[in-house]
Amino acid sequence: MQIHKDGDQLKTEKSNTTVIMEFVLLGFSDMPKLQWILFVMFLLIYLTILMCNSIIILITRIDPALQNPMYFFLGNFSFLEICYVTVTIPRMLMDLWTRKGNISLLACATQMCFVLMLGGTECLLLAAMAYDRYVAICNPLHYSLVMNNKVCIQLVAASWTSGIPAVIGQTCQIFFLPFCGSNTINHFFCDIPPVLKLACGDTFVNEITVYVVTVVFIMVPFLLIVVSYSKIVSNILKLSSAKGRAKAFSTCSSHLIVVVLFYGTATITYLQPKPNQFERMGKLISLFYTILIPMLNPIIYTLRNKDIMVALRKLLGKLLT
Repeated sequence: MQIHKDGDQLKTEKSNTTVIMEFVLLGFSDMPKLQWILFVMFLLIYLTILMCNSIIILITRIDPALQNPMYFFLGNFSFLEICYVTVTIPRMLMDLWTRKGNISLLACATQMCFVLMLGGTECLLLAAMAYDRYVAICNPLHYSLVMNNKVCIQLVAASWTSGIPAVIGQTCQIFFLPFCGSNTINHFFCDIPPVLKLACGDTFVNEITVYVVTVVFIMVPFLLIVVSYSKIVSNILKLSSAKGRAKAFSTCSSHLIVVVLFYGTATITYLQPKPNQFERMGKLISLFYTILIPMLNPIIYTLRNKDIMVALRKLLGKLLT
């Protein structure tokens, strides 16, 4: 009799638990009067990112003066930025247009996987770019030997592929969790912190995994960049010529600005303790590093780089004649 009673209780509990088959991205639904303004604004930002980064890719490929490792990395970085924003912005534009944020578990997992993979690639590629500047400034006589074509391709390939196993494993670990209750994600894309909040049961192991992966793919490359730039600054200060110091600083400053902006916002997102993650602030920070920084990057690199400005003028001259 007791067994029968326990069985009935188990069936009742199962029937009361709703298994989530899809999520709803709330996005900016709390600002209904601004939906069309946001749509136009994000569309213009997306088109600007595509156009500016495509121009950088084009001039680094065709201009003879830009055929060196620094611009090879910059071209790859621009292509990465196009991929990065394409994972989030088109989906967000569709949600703003339709006023619906429904997304299947598979689509959500896929988006999360690509966001993490491309974000990890960006961290590693920024570290590779810092190493390139370190060799160029601290070991200029052996620069062409150390940073040969084969090494550059290997560094870029390692940046793109190193994080794939960890990212796929982490995404699977999160989406193997049971999701029940609310299915609304207070975000404009499927990111780890808001998705984990919807999981049933204990997510301690998943949170520890997030911290470990963050340390490996954000903090370790960041420390390598810090070490590279500390040696670069030390070397620059030893230069006797003020003009030489200014030129050396100008080649590094744009990269350093991008590093501070991207690493700062990404670290805040993935390393802050769970209770302190205010949803509105988390959304704002994510907006900054997934959309605004990719828009600023071409401007930062273009305005602070004379070679790119010269190449742009040459390209415009060819187009207008």
